[in-house]
Amino acid sequence: MSTLRLNPLTLRSGDIVFVAIPNALYRRVAEATESKASHVGIAFDDPKQGWLVAESTIPVVKYTPLETFLAKSDGGWIAVRRLKGGLTEEQVSALRQACDKRLGKLYHQGFRYGSRRQFCSKLVYNAYLEALGVRVGEVETFSHLLARNPTGSQSFWKLWFFGFIPWSRLTVTPASLMNSEVLETIVSP
Repeated sequence: MSTLRLNPLTLRSGDIVFVAIPNALYRRVAEATESKASHVGIAFDDPKQGWLVAESTIPVVKYTPLETFLAKSDGGWIAVRRLKGGLTEEQVSALRQACDKRLGKLYHQGFRYGSRRQFCSKLVYNAYLEALGVRVGEVETFSHLLARNPTGSQSFWKLWFFGFIPWSRLTVTPASLMNSEVLETIVSP
């Protein structure tokens, strides 16, 4: 998928970009949340480097060129959502600073919201909360998350968590961000 298909004139700094990663872990995240979105980041137009996406990925939080981020997606599937009403330059700057503070932080493969480590949706959720005081998405327990999809397989999660799903662990998912009512859709898959 090329950024030209995204239409750079449509994209604004601070937009939240969703992709569908084609590996087992990310597919299970998408399956559990009944969403195609399995990975997420925040886009910024950098004056020196062009469009970048702040993302938490294995092993650390980093900025990735937009085209590289979009190329990760299965079949070119992407979605872009924006805070309703848009962002001021000051808000974009605060959001960028919130992402900058997290650069180099290690990835948390157990998706524990309370950890010092990061994962993609936690990075986006916390950056918006810290910079703008806005909750994009919902922090929820694994119990609540998996109960919404009672026909979904829990076998993978039992294996992933070495036989025990941490039912009371808090997390936040790409689907939760994707479905947030404080956002509007800019690019729909």
